[in-house]
Amino acid sequence: MLLMTLKPWLAISILFFFFISNVIGAFVGINIGTDVTNLPPASDVVALLKARQITHVRLFNADAHMLKALANTSIEVIIGVTNEEVLGIGESPSTAAAWVNRNVAAYMPGTNITAIAVGSEVLTAIPNAAPVLVPAMNYLHKALVASRLNNQVKVSTPQSMDVIAKAFPPSTATFNSSWNSTIFQILQFLRNTNSYYMLNAYPYYEYVHSDGIFPIEYALFQPLSAVKQIVDPNTLFHYVSMFDALVDATYNSIEALNFSDIPVVVTETGWPWAGGSNEPDATKENAETFNNNLIRRVSNDTGPPSQPKIPINTFIYEMFNEDKRPGPISERSWGVFSTNGSDVYTLGLGSSDSISDNSSTAFCVAKPGADENKLQDGINWACGQGRANCSAIQSGQPCYFPDTIQSHASYAYNDYYQRMHSLGGTCDFDGTATMTTQDPSKFYLSNDSRSCDALINMQSSRSCKFTGSSNSGGGVFPPAAFGPIGATSQCSTIRLPVIAYTMVVFLALLILDVNAHFVF
Repeated sequence: MLLMTLKPWLAISILFFFFISNVIGAFVGINIGTDVTNLPPASDVVALLKARQITHVRLFNADAHMLKALANTSIEVIIGVTNEEVLGIGESPSTAAAWVNRNVAAYMPGTNITAIAVGSEVLTAIPNAAPVLVPAMNYLHKALVASRLNNQVKVSTPQSMDVIAKAFPPSTATFNSSWNSTIFQILQFLRNTNSYYMLNAYPYYEYVHSDGIFPIEYALFQPLSAVKQIVDPNTLFHYVSMFDALVDATYNSIEALNFSDIPVVVTETGWPWAGGSNEPDATKENAETFNNNLIRRVSNDTGPPSQPKIPINTFIYEMFNEDKRPGPISERSWGVFSTNGSDVYTLGLGSSDSISDNSSTAFCVAKPGADENKLQDGINWACGQGRANCSAIQSGQPCYFPDTIQSHASYAYNDYYQRMHSLGGTCDFDGTATMTTQDPSKFYLSNDSRSCDALINMQSSRSCKFTGSSNSGGGVFPPAAFGPIGATSQCSTIRLPVIAYTMVVFLALLILDVNAHFVF
């Protein structure tokens, strides 16, 4: 009820993620921004997506490297027309056609592009482009029709909650009347093309701007006491989270313009994990609570109170911190992953099992080609101040061989990370470390340069085992250099297969009791 005093309520966003009309069940995807100083190569980004089983992504542009890297992954991709491009496309059908040919048709069907987001919050961010927004959408759609891609690729445009003038109670929410004409045309286009409304909804901002009117538990999907319940006085719907209320406000605003059956997809939501001295609610604890509760909320496959049968498909903002963005510290602190692939905080994004503490194994290892002086410094720190147990890489111990700085660094880094991750330890080591889901233990024998006989004798008596964490860093960039990188050792490619083959033949002869002639 207290919501009445708020201005444009952030987002009524629940139809998370894509294609609500065609998908059974809801999904949580992620936004990938590019204002990042050390943005990993596209191949590494896609490796992280695959390792974390993230099936939907939204790009803010149509980056060629990302679109190529996403090919043959089945990951569903929303690509973006930037705000700078909207004006040109909205004034020229040929420009729209060229854009589709260059950024959509050229990559399909290998890359699973499912939608084009035309601009980002155009009506409130660049209102001068409002007159050409719907023409731009129409021209892009016609270009898709010409390429026979209109059934696979939908066109929409993300809007913020600022286009809604009165968000509470949700049952009487309406769009700002100054945008009615343009929004009416947008909704008409979405209905005619079987597309969906893209909503950017941030309970964080709604809570901060409410000046204490709302309890933070309401914004974080946490239980409310009996005296703090939020109820719509007209429908008597109970809103257990601000997120649900925002989504319903959007649905009712759409209905107020006499449109129905247009699903809402939340294209952006999240919580910053760091902020300045005047941003006390931007913390890792709150960000972890919000995003994990968001994932649980979306995963129950129900909609907001007014649309309970429509799942809430959602994209979390965002994959990496966009540290180049201007503004307060919180503006640069939304990323859920570090650029080395480790989690900023524990997050159950991806498979439903990943919220638990025993869902996957991740290792912290040395990066391929890292500077050896830095690696040695990393070993010294991990085994000293970092309190890693480095006894296994001492002479005569199971992990001493291969006797290389790269291999020893991988062991030391991983032991430190497994011990200290839960206490805030990271996998970085001055940029020489990265995360992987591949067990480094498996690479120790094959990368050793000693004789085959020595290795076989060693393997029979002892082996090097890396301790793995349970869902410690989340799915991560593979594969790093666990030991020296090169061709698989002679033992594994020649000697051991020959021994195995000989034993099989010998046993077969014994069983069959026949004479045979064979040549190795």
